[in-house]
Amino acid sequence: EVSLVESGGGSVQAGGSLRLSCTASGFTFDDADVGWYRRAPGNECELVASISSDGTTSYVDSVKGRFTISQDNAKITVFLQMNMLKTEDTAVYYCVVNPQSCSIIRDDPRYWGQGTQVTVSS
Repeated sequence: EVSLVESGGGSVQAGGSLRLSCTASGFTFDDADVGWYRRAPGNECELVASISSDGTTSYVDSVKGRFTISQDNAKITVFLQMNMLKTEDTAVYYCVVNPQSCSIIRDDPRYWGQGTQVTVSS
């Protein structure tokens, strides 16, 4: 079965760091773009970072300089290194292959896996 598994979340204090992992099962990210989204009560869907098959990365303004998206050489796992975490980063984080706008995928359960909870306290 083709699936994505997110991991690495947890509870940290503001200013701390976490490294999230998104592991592919049944396929690789060889020719696909991958995005990290987050969902929270006050923000039901936001694309925070993405990486293209050619290595190009992009970030939402609120995480620039703090988050880094990367991929292992085998293209099995995509990472999201999160530094200088803020309370507003609290959310469930998901990875999505071939990311689309939130308006398109927000209400489509086919795009969402288990997610991993990130809680930042002050």
